[in-house]
Amino acid sequence: MKIMDLTIELIIGFFLLFVIVKFVGKKIINQITPFTFIAAIVLGELLGNALYDHKTGVFYIVYSMTIWGGLLFSVEYLSQKFLAFRGVVEGKPSALIKNGIVDRESLRKNRMNINQLQSLLRQSETFSIREVAYCYLEANGSISILKKSKYQKTAQEDFNMTSKAVYVPVTLIRDGEVLWDEMIDLGFNESWLKSQLNTQNITDYKDVFIAEWLQGDGLFVQPIKD
Repeated sequence: MKIMDLTIELIIGFFLLFVIVKFVGKKIINQITPFTFIAAIVLGELLGNALYDHKTGVFYIVYSMTIWGGLLFSVEYLSQKFLAFRGVVEGKPSALIKNGIVDRESLRKNRMNINQLQSLLRQSETFSIREVAYCYLEANGSISILKKSKYQKTAQEDFNMTSKAVYVPVTLIRDGEVLWDEMIDLGFNESWLKSQLNTQNITDYKDVFIAEWLQGDGLFVQPIKD
């Protein structure tokens, strides 16, 4: 391939990408959905493969990228104009936690488990499920959290409050299975755990979806409800 031909194709491809992103909008980067993510990859592949294919000329690069860019723009335009179309293309937020209760059915539908939910919460500076009133899984894979009123941030200086020790919550039961290593680390035993569960009318570990211990706040338990 001649250097001049490659240079011309690179310049044209660069400006076409610039124009497409400008027309489609910043959402293709900032609020990317599964559809826009795959569409962006395909767009890059169209340009990359065309540049290094000796049989592909400038016309085919312009044509393929223009068609693909036009389709992307059409989808974005229809999404802005029609709510039903937007729901199909972008999807809708899913409530993973409602009124402080983890929605197990919603987790299944979104192919998530309790471990993944806890990981997402920690990434959002929320280390305990008990703090959450509502949690939504957005279409782009991020989560939005509304904390219970007593866990919402306040400035201690505003109330002349003294600083208190901070503890990390520890999961003791997950999906009906006791995490014995965590129990041992905390210095608890089976009889203690059973007595704690009995106070909440639970007699079998398998009936517990998640149980979480927090120093100073006790044991938080959510039973399995089929």
